[in-house]
Amino acid sequence: MCLAIPMEIKSIDGFVCRCEARGIERDVSLFMLQGEDLVPGDHVLVHVGYAIQKVSTEEAEESLKLFDDIIAAGA
Repeated sequence: MCLAIPMEIKSIDGFVCRCEARGIERDVSLFMLQGEDLVPGDHVLVHVGYAIQKVSTEEAEESLKLFDDIIAAGA
């Protein structure tokens, strides 16, 4: 099973963007989303340093809430 974390794009420089989730920032490759129209403020699912899918803000928030619920449950 793979786990992808929704992150917000803060800046873009070519095929690399700076993303943030829950105060953690990472450089992320946009190589797999070359055909997508991405701008700062967009959300992407990040897996092992690669953005693999663009998602809506609502989808990103819902996913992060589910992760928070899992952590709170001690799983």
